[in-house]
Amino acid sequence: MKTRAVRLHGANDLRLMEFELPEIRDDEILVKVVSDSICMSTYKCALLGVKHKRVHPDVAEHPAIMGHEFAGVIEKVGKKYEGKFTPGSKFTLQPALNYKGTMWSPGYSYPFFGGDCTYCIIPQEVMELGCFLEYKGDAFFEASLAEPYSCSIGAAHAAFHTRMGVYTHEMGIREGGKMAILAGAGPMGLGMAEYIIHCDRRPGLLVVTDINEQRLERARELFPAELVEKTGVQVMFVNTAGKEDAAAYLKELAGGGYDDVFVYAPVAGVVELASDILGRDGCLNFFAGPTDPKFAAKLNFYDVHYNSTHVIGTTGGNTADMIESLELTAAGRIRPAVMVTHVGGLDSAAETTLNLPNIPGGKKLIYTHISMPLTAIEDFAEKGKEDPRFAALDEICKAHSGLWCLEAENYLLSHWENIE
Repeated sequence: MKTRAVRLHGANDLRLMEFELPEIRDDEILVKVVSDSICMSTYKCALLGVKHKRVHPDVAEHPAIMGHEFAGVIEKVGKKYEGKFTPGSKFTLQPALNYKGTMWSPGYSYPFFGGDCTYCIIPQEVMELGCFLEYKGDAFFEASLAEPYSCSIGAAHAAFHTRMGVYTHEMGIREGGKMAILAGAGPMGLGMAEYIIHCDRRPGLLVVTDINEQRLERARELFPAELVEKTGVQVMFVNTAGKEDAAAYLKELAGGGYDDVFVYAPVAGVVELASDILGRDGCLNFFAGPTDPKFAAKLNFYDVHYNSTHVIGTTGGNTADMIESLELTAAGRIRPAVMVTHVGGLDSAAETTLNLPNIPGGKKLIYTHISMPLTAIEDFAEKGKEDPRFAALDEICKAHSGLWCLEAENYLLSHWENIE
């Protein structure tokens, strides 16, 4: 079977190509990919090429399919998994395989396995590890976003606290405590905020900071008072730009230090601000991965010693985190759509990936079987003046609080040109 895929050949070298997939083996599964959301980690992979820890040194000879946040439909099942998985069923997967101690992952390491393609082959290790998940929901994009959501869920679970004189770690954010998400008005930060106020272990106060007022204004629109009040969490969106003493200001809002602080941008000043606002036994999670292997920031070691503050870092989530994400979405408790601001076709994936830091907004969602330039949801109305299909999408999204939705996905898939 032929597939079209965006593949990595080297640093800053992504190519959309058509090629033949090999016949699947008895322990493999052939799938049709429908949607893939582009992760900042994918940009870092494209930027670094073989310098990235997940990319094989021979990627120029065996280019890797990009993308790891994907969902679709099972096309063909190898004999080993007949009866367990069925052609026609929807799927998603947990890409953080950690197989036999390796860092191999779809979107980085495999020539026939990744999300930015029309069809791909799921290798046996994915099923062996229980990372191939049947998806019973309706919207493909929600299944794609389960993976980035699982990263924040995992980060929340990885937080820990202690009691004086007791050396046992109590896992999870401090229930009823004070929490801050710094540089948090981007897609991942908003996803974390959505999870935190709707999960079963919530803080009493959540402060989300950013230095971009436009992003903060969108966040306030997505989390109106009438929605937030039902959760019992006090939520504040704060612009720290221009604050003479941002740490003092944030601590004043909380009436003291914070129990849990999550850093969503690899910026030294943001890390140092996080260190400054930690309360006693405060947990700092450096969530945003840097591209610079020598990235460093100052940490208050007086507080580490006397106030028991501590630092962790998480990358990705595990399969349980992803299942939790899917279950919360199915129950209507979280809205993955708060993360999405742009939609495009497979022919826009390479350019979008390489320019990701320069494109404002949140998650960029790729539908791999259509041809469409990457388009912001807020631009649908303007584009609709020349193309009535965009006008229809604009009406659909406006009827859903300006968010991407199942109805919009179905309309897109039935009205846009199929690239096959």
